[in-house]
Amino acid sequence: MTHRLQTHNLSHSFGGLAVTQNVSLSLPHGARTALIGPNGAGKTTLVNLLSGALRPQSGDIQLDGRSIVQLPQYARVRNGIVRTFQISRLFKELTVADNVKVAVLQRHRASMQWWPSPSRSARVQQDVDETLGMLGLHPYANRVVGQLALGEQRLAEIALALAMRPQVLLLDEPGAGVPQGEGGRIMEAIARLPKDLSVLLIEHDMDLVFRFASHIIVLVAGAVMVEGTPQEVAANEQVKQIYFGRDGHAPAHH
Repeated sequence: MTHRLQTHNLSHSFGGLAVTQNVSLSLPHGARTALIGPNGAGKTTLVNLLSGALRPQSGDIQLDGRSIVQLPQYARVRNGIVRTFQISRLFKELTVADNVKVAVLQRHRASMQWWPSPSRSARVQQDVDETLGMLGLHPYANRVVGQLALGEQRLAEIALALAMRPQVLLLDEPGAGVPQGEGGRIMEAIARLPKDLSVLLIEHDMDLVFRFASHIIVLVAGAVMVEGTPQEVAANEQVKQIYFGRDGHAPAHH
């Protein structure tokens, strides 16, 4: 198994409090990786370190074997590590398609492919259509974002990130706050994304994690307690005690 993103002994502290401690982990190429752990385990801090929002005090981050730990946030986006809030937030008064078009144009400008021409306009529209198709958003393309249900708005936010054509997509609780049942729809859409895209998502719903993740990392007190397949993680005695109670039964993985 090849690894798209790896960390080696990644550590970060706030005011002397160690939030991540010597974190070494791997995101397999094309995997849907769930990052789980108790509140305060350091999950969001770790995602901030990966995205470049925070700079670690020690350790290394490698993308396809090349160190990116010194790269600023915008350079990591250009290198293929995208977190939803790193690009423009949704314009609630625009349609879904126009929101995605703004993100596509941003990517083209970043690569100096912004000069208007008929062929360029056709390429932009093709990118918009491809992005909408990745998440099944074509039926909502001409709907104003502000009029959509929260679950559809979350998918539109993910579409903006996908418009940047990432290699690694970082998602912090993509289903948080949506009505019960909508979280599963969002996870199904993530599961259907292109197989060459590596996804790391923070998720608290263990049923969704074990249904859709192909790789799980358990973070406790800023350190990796265990990582592996859903079956391997579910068999870990410490994980059983933390998440599944005395019977130790994890949700079924499909």
